[in-house]
Parts: sequence; structure tokens; C-alpha cells
Amino acid sequence: MAASFPRDARPRWRSAVTTALLVMITVMIVRDILVRRWGGPTPPASGVTQPSR
Repeated sequence: MAASFPRDARPRWRSAVTTALLVMITVMIVRDILVRRWGGPTPPASGVTQPSR
């Protein structure tokens, strides 16, 4: 049964998975950069502006 599959089927599948992961990571990085660039300023953490008592 295994002889009926093409010899390069597994590397092609791995290559497709690797490509998809790289594309998803790239999209996440670009999205993060765009949000930081054009997003509003983030408010400081609550413990930063108020002195501890």
C-alpha cells in the first residue's frame, strides 16, 4: 500500500505546513506593528500612577 503513494508526498505536506505557519506568524507580527503604530496610547497600569499605601 505505501508504495502507491508518491515519494515526495510527505515533504510537500511538511512544506505546506511550514509555509502556512510562517504566513500566520508574519500576519500576527504585521498586525501587532500596525496596532501599535495607529492604535491609541495604552493607559498605564493601575499600580504605576497610584502610590502604594
